[in-house]
Amino acid sequence: MHSALGLDDHMCRRAGGVADLGYIALATDMYGVGGMTLTRGEQGRHFMRLQKHPDLMRARVLAGFEAVRTLPDVDGDRVSAIGFCFGGQCVLELARSGAPARSVVSFHGVLTTAQPALPGAVSARILCITGAKDPYAPAADVTSLQQEMTAAAADWQVTMYGAGFHAFTFPDIGEQNIPGVAYDPLLDRLSWAQATEFLAATLER
Repeated sequence: MHSALGLDDHMCRRAGGVADLGYIALATDMYGVGGMTLTRGEQGRHFMRLQKHPDLMRARVLAGFEAVRTLPDVDGDRVSAIGFCFGGQCVLELARSGAPARSVVSFHGVLTTAQPALPGAVSARILCITGAKDPYAPAADVTSLQQEMTAAAADWQVTMYGAGFHAFTFPDIGEQNIPGVAYDPLLDRLSWAQATEFLAATLER
C-alpha cells in the first residue's frame, strides 16, 4: 500500500519485488485516480480526505484486501499486507479492523488511528518498522501503538532504527523537499530483509 504520494513507480517496483519472491502481489490505489498523474497539491488533498474520513479509509483498505483474496490462484486464507508511510497506516488499519489477514508490515508508517483495535479483534500478526528520527511517528505514537496492541491481545513487534527518518526506504525522497524525510540505503536493505522473512514465516501453512 502506497505512501501519501500515491500509487507511483516506486510502489509498483515494491510490488514487483514481492512477486519476485513467488507471491501474487497487488498494488492498491487508495486514491482511486492513479498516483503517477497527481500533482503535489492533489496528493495532499486525497491524503487529507482519507485522514478526515477514517471510515472511508478503512473501507478502501478492506476493499483492497477482499480484491486480492478473490484473485485466481490466491489462497484467501493466506494473505498479508505491507505498506509504506501512509500505506503503513493503512495496513495497521487492516489489522485493527479484525480482517483475517495473516500479517501486516508497516514501513515508517503513520501510527495514529481514529478507531483503536478492540480487545481480541486483531488476528493479523503485526510488524511495525519505524525510525527514531521520524517526526510523523514520534516516540509517543510508538508507545501508544504498543499499548493499544497489547490491550487488544495482538501479536505485535516493533523495530526502531535509531538513525531512521521518515521514508527511509524511498531512494528518491530527497527530491520531494519534505521536512523530516531521508533515504537510508542500509535501513532500506535491513527492513526489507526483516519484512520478507516475517512474511515468509507468517504465511506458512
